[in-house]
Amino acid sequence: MPVITRAYTQLAEQTRRHELIESHLGLVRHILGKLLAQLPPGVDVENLESAGTLGLVEAAGKYDPERGIKFETYAYTRIRGAILDELRRNCPLPQHVLERVARVRKAYEMLSPGSTAEELATAAGLSDDELADCLAAMRLTRMTSWEAGDPLDARLADRGEAPDVLAERAEQKELLADAIEALPQRERLVVTLYYKEDLRLKEIGTVLKLSESRVSRVLNAAIFQMGEYMRARQA
Repeated sequence: MPVITRAYTQLAEQTRRHELIESHLGLVRHILGKLLAQLPPGVDVENLESAGTLGLVEAAGKYDPERGIKFETYAYTRIRGAILDELRRNCPLPQHVLERVARVRKAYEMLSPGSTAEELATAAGLSDDELADCLAAMRLTRMTSWEAGDPLDARLADRGEAPDVLAERAEQKELLADAIEALPQRERLVVTLYYKEDLRLKEIGTVLKLSESRVSRVLNAAIFQMGEYMRARQA
């Protein structure tokens, strides 16, 4: 390849990468906004956004449009993964939160499957808001048995699974749908707007006239409630 042609090709490729990055910075903020709904207060948002941006840059550098995959789809998991990796490296839990986590874990072990968030809060001696923040902290550190991951995450994907596993997945999806339906109206609406409509906390707050922190706490309590509903029916 002639030097001029090679230089032109490299410049065109560099320009394409820059355009992909600049046009998808909003995707980084969207993914981070979604993740913040399930994290405890006090995380370093600026640091996480920087990590997500680096994930976007890496995705732009490795993206091959010839594979027929939309860049947004390709970049999503890499941005999200970069943010989660940064969280794992810098778990921001102060001592008083860790103490509450220990109290909640001990109280949880004493409760029967299907317990409510209110019952857990009472057993742990915490307010409903304190419990919701504590559940978010537990989710971040994966310290509890009930949170092996978001109950609406990709574990319910059914591509490439054996028939018996597919059947089990189908049962899980049906059970999950029942768990959502069993939620109180406000919690059910928050879950629907967050997962199905893909709204961020601020957007949900605007719809429901609630603060972002309140929406986050409602969502975390709802996730716990769904997990308990499913645990009780699988016991």
